[in-house]
Amino acid sequence: MSDESVFTLTYQFDFPDGSSKVFDVQLLRKNCSLIQPSRDYYPEWTRLEYRKCRHCPLSATEHPRCPVAVSLIDVVEFFQDAQSVEEAVVTVNTRQRLTERGKTALYPAISSIIGIYMVTSGCPVMDKLRPMARFHLPFANTEETVYRALSMYALAQYFRQKRGLSVDLDFSGLQKIYQDVNRLNIDFSRRFRTESISEATMNALTSLDCFAQIIDFSISEEMLEEIEVLFEGYMD
Repeated sequence: MSDESVFTLTYQFDFPDGSSKVFDVQLLRKNCSLIQPSRDYYPEWTRLEYRKCRHCPLSATEHPRCPVAVSLIDVVEFFQDAQSVEEAVVTVNTRQRLTERGKTALYPAISSIIGIYMVTSGCPVMDKLRPMARFHLPFANTEETVYRALSMYALAQYFRQKRGLSVDLDFSGLQKIYQDVNRLNIDFSRRFRTESISEATMNALTSLDCFAQIIDFSISEEMLEEIEVLFEGYMD
């Protein structure tokens, strides 16, 4: 596969003991889908039917493994014994920018990389957020993420209109997307409740769930009115 057809997001964790860990998230440039390495072994918790999300549209016949679960194997296994209070210096290279987050607790950094894997894994629920991965903004806050989500959704409506499909101009569909993501986060975390998964990874998943809820609540008429003021230059 040529270098031009792939781009890589690199998360590097540097730990106080001098050790480090690099996660290279390789994505196909044309559609931002995750390139999954082949494996000889898959944990039991990656089976699609293993505590399957209630609103999952996939069938085990065609998809024996949960795409989200498979994408997270390396992260889950590396941080198997990690605690949220542990710290690391995290550097993220997206090719467009190099972002270094000074010494930080593990769980927000794990949450950030888990989010990338989830939206690019091929899960139909998470697919709606995949365009945001192409322009990944590491450690984005709620306001930044809401603006990026609104922009992504508005552009999606433009492309739908070009194809003669119905469009949604009040962003109700975007709220539905984040409600579905929230349900997925809750259901997906059930896979690990009896597994030997680290407290740091569980907190990272919980953080993603809370973030999805906050974004859902933030997409409101008040938020749109607040942002509308910025577009006065377009109103002449």
